[in-house]
Amino acid sequence: MELERILAEYVVEGKYQELPTNTIEHAKNVLLTIFADIIAGSNADGCQAALDQAVEWGGKKEATILIHGIKLPALNAAFVNAVMARALDFDDSMEPGMHIGASTVPTALAIAELTEGCSGEEFLASLVFGTELSAKLNLSEHQYDGFDPTGVCTIYACTAIAGRLMHLNSNQMLNALSLAFNKAAGSLQSNIDGSLAVRLIQGFVAQNGVMCAQLAKRGLTGPRNFLEGAWGYFHLYGKDKSEPKSVIDKVGKEFKLTEALFKKYPSCGGTLSSTDAILELIHQHDLTPKNVARIDIEVTPYIYNLVGKKFEIGSNPKVNAQFNIQYCVANALLRMSSKLQHFDEEAIKDHRIRDISQMIFVSSNPDLERRGHTALNMQVETQNGEIFCKSVDIARGFPGNPLTKEEHLQRFRDCIAYEPEALPPHKISRLISIVDRIETLTDVRVLIPLLLKEAENG
Repeated sequence: MELERILAEYVVEGKYQELPTNTIEHAKNVLLTIFADIIAGSNADGCQAALDQAVEWGGKKEATILIHGIKLPALNAAFVNAVMARALDFDDSMEPGMHIGASTVPTALAIAELTEGCSGEEFLASLVFGTELSAKLNLSEHQYDGFDPTGVCTIYACTAIAGRLMHLNSNQMLNALSLAFNKAAGSLQSNIDGSLAVRLIQGFVAQNGVMCAQLAKRGLTGPRNFLEGAWGYFHLYGKDKSEPKSVIDKVGKEFKLTEALFKKYPSCGGTLSSTDAILELIHQHDLTPKNVARIDIEVTPYIYNLVGKKFEIGSNPKVNAQFNIQYCVANALLRMSSKLQHFDEEAIKDHRIRDISQMIFVSSNPDLERRGHTALNMQVETQNGEIFCKSVDIARGFPGNPLTKEEHLQRFRDCIAYEPEALPPHKISRLISIVDRIETLTDVRVLIPLLLKEAENG
């Protein structure tokens, strides 16, 4: 139980003043990213249905559905906001596929409303210490082995954030986290099959994080050895291949959350190297759909299984496209960029995409694992027989190849342009300004009106 208690105390007792500047800046980038994603994804497939169902569930008016302005119980507000945040798959994540901010930010906002506010410093501290918990517990792709890292691991961050903002003591936090262990779930089959469950899992994580914190505050208990126990996390998910003590190495001194990635393009992280590579070759060699004869792409086995199969349009075209290398490369070759509107159904069903995708061949190469999670080899053969090659080890936005501050802002502006009617311009500029200085706020609830479409009309 030592490890579990150390982590519970770490989350409860960590101080804002202990946080390095880069972790604070990281948290601000996450906030800007998720606010943009919620704005742009507020009307995406499945979001209205999730909202309608949550409204039908009813309950106390504790927290706000952003953009729409409806108040619901905190756990259901967190659920809907997280679904919207993940809907366009443009949110932050961590290898090998754990999406974090799309659940943690909605959780933190819902609890801030439920508990009648908190300071900007405490809000940031909760986000950082909670996120760091999941970052430390994150496993390898071989350990997850098809489990969705978001459903399995992000839930600890959401529970920790909710519990901290609800002022749980360390024993209550320990129980909250152990209850979260029993709520963890999710499979990457949702991504492969192109189902809306991908974004729903993001919502479940936020919803369950709130629920577990609330239950623990009521005195309900969970298995206290949920990490190191015989049937605990490191056995069931880590396959007994983790060194549990490494989780607490340098606790409070080094922060793994800054290893998260911020996407330059609005598709699965497993497609980003391919998009990077083809766009660079396009610009270097004036490639077009007319002068390209064949494109061969080698990726790691994990990436191949996730996004490397033949592109087919199913019942959810946006998800099919977001999680497919063939589509992302065909789109970049056709449109010489990768934008949110390129993942709308009309763009996806463009017959030219089908024709281009038929000359793109993706294969699995285990040797690439030595170079990294996003390693890739691409070879393009032109109609006149020329061969152009490109290798990528680290895709743009990943640790080691981060986005610039201007790229973060451009990404934000792209999201706003995608859904221009969601918020008026004056709210957008004020939102950016407040996020930049959020640590100075006495009550973070001032953010909520800025994220409501109809706030001016009450």
